[in-house]
Amino acid sequence: MHPLLARALEVMPGGVSSPVRAFRAVGGEPPIVARAEGAEIVDVDGKSYIDLVCSWGPLILGHAHPAVVEAVQRAAADGLSFGATCEREVLLAEAVLKRFPWADKVRFVSTGTEAVMSAVRLARGATGRDRIVKFEACYHGHVDSLLVKGGSGLATLGIPDSAGVPSALASLTDILPLDDEAAASELFAARGHEIAAVIIEPLPANSGLLVQRHAFLQHLRQLTREHGSVLIFDEVISGLRVAPGGMSELTSITPDLVTLGKIVGGGMPVGAYLASDELMRHVAPLGPVYQAGTLSGNPVSMAAGLATLALLEKPEVYRRLEEKGAALQRGMQSALDRCGVAARVAREGSILWLSLQAGPAPRAWHQVDKSGAALYAKIHREALRRGLWMAPSAFEVAFVSLAHETEHLARALNAFEGAVQAATQER
Repeated sequence: MHPLLARALEVMPGGVSSPVRAFRAVGGEPPIVARAEGAEIVDVDGKSYIDLVCSWGPLILGHAHPAVVEAVQRAAADGLSFGATCEREVLLAEAVLKRFPWADKVRFVSTGTEAVMSAVRLARGATGRDRIVKFEACYHGHVDSLLVKGGSGLATLGIPDSAGVPSALASLTDILPLDDEAAASELFAARGHEIAAVIIEPLPANSGLLVQRHAFLQHLRQLTREHGSVLIFDEVISGLRVAPGGMSELTSITPDLVTLGKIVGGGMPVGAYLASDELMRHVAPLGPVYQAGTLSGNPVSMAAGLATLALLEKPEVYRRLEEKGAALQRGMQSALDRCGVAARVAREGSILWLSLQAGPAPRAWHQVDKSGAALYAKIHREALRRGLWMAPSAFEVAFVSLAHETEHLARALNAFEGAVQAATQER
């Protein structure tokens, strides 16, 4: 065992600050990271890997982009935290709202979990209702009300719920299957007058990449409007990555609330929720829905976000991301086919997922063949040996950044095919 990992295990639960990092689902020892630049990440022993995790999505420019690093350094020199409104906060708010023209106001927080927690509270406060609807295996952070049949680490570890969540609180959350209009209609027919909000990842990406039909999302929009409920798009992953205006732009479906994280802070700890004036006037200090945070609108995080969004405004950025994602998808699919593995590489823009089962990629959690996790664990271990950094879970996705040039993708695909060959020979 690496000495640093041994020390980590002595002072942190599982040696990590977030469960999936412990590699329990894939086996082996998680490398300890020292630094990263562009498309590569380097461990404390000096081994370099092509990174397809990108800090779980936010590093759309790649690691340590010079413009973002410079912006952070300038901001840090002015002060690390004010506990007060700063100029960069105003500028980033304007930049975010420019990308979501249907929204009037944005409130910054420090994490995606905090953004979702606040959005749910706002929906309840604005409607005067208590019930929340979520979808099986969609993950919305470790919010008590939503840690019911969640994805992400819960899917990875096989935990349907979390201890410590009061049953009385969990009982206010209804669970629906994805991709099922009839089930949604039935629930609303029975309880629509009690439902404060429906929250969904419009691009579910925490239990595989379960790409939803636009018609299904439009059905949810219609149901929530008819019953006076709030539709929340959790775009912590998809927001600003699949398009400047996220999935609401790609689908032409306008939710009532959107939660953001990840990219909006350029890799720094940032979250946000945005909505119309009608909803946001309920938020303190304008209204009775209380939410606060000393580090909300942190000047260093705001600077990183501003630098990132400025670079994403350059022409052809999203076309380039699409091309890189498509190239990786084609290469991975070809490698799987050559190795005789029945699998599909699902993709939306620069987000990809290895669906280790025959047939089309699934759209709902109950359609996912969980037995593929065993093969994925072997592929993951072999890929790591070959210098390819993949998510340590069969149910997490891969990300491509603008820093992934042709040579990086070629190296990644070479390592991936070698890993698949070795993993299948193990069987």
